[in-house]
Amino acid sequence: MTEASVPHSSAGRHLARALFLGARWHQWRGRPQRALQLCREAVRHADYPRADALMARLTLPGEIYYDVLARIHAHLRPATYLEIGIARGESLQRVLPDTDVIGIDPQPQLPEPASARQRIVTATSDEFFAQHDLRAEFGGRALDLAFIDGMHRFEYALRDFINVERWCAPHSVILMHDCYPLDARTSQREQRTRFWSGDIWRLLLLLREQRPDLTVRTIATPATGLGIVLNPNPASRLLAERHDQLVESYLAKDFSVLEGRKPEALGLLPNEWPAIRALLDARPQRAL
Repeated sequence: MTEASVPHSSAGRHLARALFLGARWHQWRGRPQRALQLCREAVRHADYPRADALMARLTLPGEIYYDVLARIHAHLRPATYLEIGIARGESLQRVLPDTDVIGIDPQPQLPEPASARQRIVTATSDEFFAQHDLRAEFGGRALDLAFIDGMHRFEYALRDFINVERWCAPHSVILMHDCYPLDARTSQREQRTRFWSGDIWRLLLLLREQRPDLTVRTIATPATGLGIVLNPNPASRLLAERHDQLVESYLAKDFSVLEGRKPEALGLLPNEWPAIRALLDARPQRAL
């Protein structure tokens, strides 16, 4: 999530706060549907991210995505890990100490120096991939695990996916943040609300429709889902060769294409570790 200053009236904000507090009370009383209704009403009066966050929690219960990331790292024990968009390094803190890491961000804001096995590259992901051979950077090894959490716009995430898949092997796992939008209001390409996920949902839709060879699901973890892609094919050129056409086609899709079918369209997977682990264990295993 990122934040932006969004104008609102004082009266609207006070009303939104009152509705949010009512929602919290109903949540405490075990009435999640009434709590959701009040949250939706609150954000109609003002940009109130606490109401958005509560809606996300009610819609996608369970462990937050940082905790799910930690479980995935502990289960897979990746030898190599790539992260695009490291920001303050909260997700890097979930990486195991024996994993070799490359983190890419044009403006990293790590509060402490990275560990000895974590290399932070200050660049955009496009710049990095244009200048580096990722397999060589990892000493001739394939990429075991990647996490894409850079620009919150579909076409940037698509380029990142294309570039990441080139360096994968059949066992590799690609994760992507912000894949299950809360609503149309908070998933615009231009940020107009403080709680914001951008239009990464378009990438999940594209991959599920255009790449049936992949396993593409969205883990239902708050706040806005964690996309997971298995069975990558580094030899595939479909996305790269049809890039411009696909970008134009999927940018033309309105959020309404998800109405009434969002779980099915984005391949929602329960935020339950046994289900996530079973999905991971069904993929090809890393060659020893």
